[in-house]
Amino acid sequence: MNIETISEQRCFGGVQGFYWHDSRETGGAMKFGVFRPPLAQNAKAPVLYYLAGLTCTEETFVIKAGAQRLAAELGLILVTPDTSPRDTGIEGATGDWEFGEAAGFYLDATTPVFAKRFRMYSYVTKELPAVIGANFASADMHRESIFGHSMGGHGALTIALKNPQRYKSVSAFAPIVAPSEVPWGRKALLRYLGDDRSTWKPYDACALIRNGARFPSTILVDQGLADKFLESQLQPERFDRVCRDAGQALTLRLHAGYDHSYYFIGTLIADHLRHHADALRS
Repeated sequence: MNIETISEQRCFGGVQGFYWHDSRETGGAMKFGVFRPPLAQNAKAPVLYYLAGLTCTEETFVIKAGAQRLAAELGLILVTPDTSPRDTGIEGATGDWEFGEAAGFYLDATTPVFAKRFRMYSYVTKELPAVIGANFASADMHRESIFGHSMGGHGALTIALKNPQRYKSVSAFAPIVAPSEVPWGRKALLRYLGDDRSTWKPYDACALIRNGARFPSTILVDQGLADKFLESQLQPERFDRVCRDAGQALTLRLHAGYDHSYYFIGTLIADHLRHHADALRS
């Protein structure tokens, strides 16, 4: 549970830090970021995890989203894990931005080549929270929420749907909602989980809803209509349809002119932070 500090900077009255630790789940060093808001002495703050997308690191959201100012005002701890293990030495884990390192897909791999290192589901849901709880006294580990972007939106949705009593709220920017049915997901799920498609369903938000999974509060999803991946990879209408059929509360907002970038995320980050802060206060 010991961590090493990479850097810490004062930020909007709080502290933005980056850290690393030796991970049992991924079999190597894992980096993560934590923003701690200014708090009264001995006060605790809820924890909001952000899962980033393809090609990203623990720094991407921290640098680009502009979330710390409002997180400081709302009293939210922001935790930003890396998107995969690094320096795995596994053949095929580098050289393709859609798969492998920086593309862990927040699942526990079962194929022999990837099973020992690519365990991002267990890392995010088990090991990382234990690390946060053990090393950051201000973190209230009884109040947790989760959100993400693209591949990370897929991760946030599937993790929340499989742990509906653990997280107080969930949201996503431009998530991959049906990875079993789109090229990004099929490439990753086949290599990480094998060719038995029944093993893919626990990592597919649409399949989870269809098979009975529910989240107890409203899911928030924002999608830009100028996103170049909208039709080929994201297909939010699939998630809208299965949620309607299942009676799962969903707020899906479509935004003309916005793309897949952090300009889109930065535009709407305040809405998502308030969505989570309201749930974490209740």
